[in-house]
Amino acid sequence: MTLHAGTPSSATEVTQKIIDCDVHPKLSSVNDLKPFLSQRWRTHLETYGMRYRMGYQDGNPYPKAAPASSRRDTWPEHGGLPGSDVGLLRTQLLDLYDMEFGVMNPLWPTGQGVLGDDFSAALCRASNQWQLDLYNAPEPRLKCSICVPYENGELAREEIEHFASDKRFAQVLLLSRTAELLGQRRYWPIFEAAQAANLPVGVHVFGYHGEAISPAGWPSYYLEEMTEHAPSAQAMLSSMIFEGLFERFPGTRIVLLEAGLAWLPALGWRLDRLWARMRDEVPHVRRPPSEYLRQHLWVATQPMEEPENKRHLVDVLDWIGHDRVVFSSDYPHWDFDDPRHSLPPHIDPKLRRAILYDNAAALFGAAR
Repeated sequence: MTLHAGTPSSATEVTQKIIDCDVHPKLSSVNDLKPFLSQRWRTHLETYGMRYRMGYQDGNPYPKAAPASSRRDTWPEHGGLPGSDVGLLRTQLLDLYDMEFGVMNPLWPTGQGVLGDDFSAALCRASNQWQLDLYNAPEPRLKCSICVPYENGELAREEIEHFASDKRFAQVLLLSRTAELLGQRRYWPIFEAAQAANLPVGVHVFGYHGEAISPAGWPSYYLEEMTEHAPSAQAMLSSMIFEGLFERFPGTRIVLLEAGLAWLPALGWRLDRLWARMRDEVPHVRRPPSEYLRQHLWVATQPMEEPENKRHLVDVLDWIGHDRVVFSSDYPHWDFDDPRHSLPPHIDPKLRRAILYDNAAALFGAAR
């Protein structure tokens, strides 16, 4: 999809507040991190580079449906990658749709998933600082996410605690493909610190777990990669429930980003049935799994499934809960969703308002 910045026409003009829960800033080069690193880690980066837990070191975990996975019109005129020009981002997104704010979810280079815990932590600190200095400072409507070295729970806790009181950060950010399922206790310090800071935890698809996303091996096509986000997210959420994460940290709020949402009701129904038959295996899980999903999970709209009968999508939103769906555009990626057109046109105005603004405002406390 190619859209061009400009003033909305009267027929499509945005008439309500909007919060975008998935905006992707991006540095033009990993070298742009150097000013935010100590001399030790600058030298380390220059000498050894960043190594990920991946089978293909030169691969990209994000499907390549378009150059840099981005809209053609988001490439800055004077060079750099899509998402690297704050002025263009402001014009094409924040100003065009008169957005209240957008939550940034940087995917690269952040240091998340990089091998070497201390190096990963140093890169995450640099990533958090460049969000503040290069994006939030010139455009305060761009709220930051705390990138953490999630494979080391204690170092991740330290990073959260370092920025916990900074109101410019809206959430903690994780990626979904971790070395082990996110419900495992090695990751609990992350959720403990997020709960203490009263911060949601955004979990964005992709990551560097070093394994094929399919249980049976590597897919042949990017198209398959895209469809595997749903079962990957289902395994992650099941782990969180059955490991007892939500019982241990009842204030946990998960924001699931770019994994779709139509599969969520069916997952709850299936888990409830299995739990009813085998609940003696997990006595620490005191309620039906669907109740944990209903209480602790929010889902972002992009990419939202689009059934031929649009009313079926409204049924899905009813099953999930109207207060648990938040809008995301995925700017500047090729599958960007325009808030004027991405929701079914016949949905109730109250539901439209809740998805585009009210739910995220409550979730993020209007960016604290």
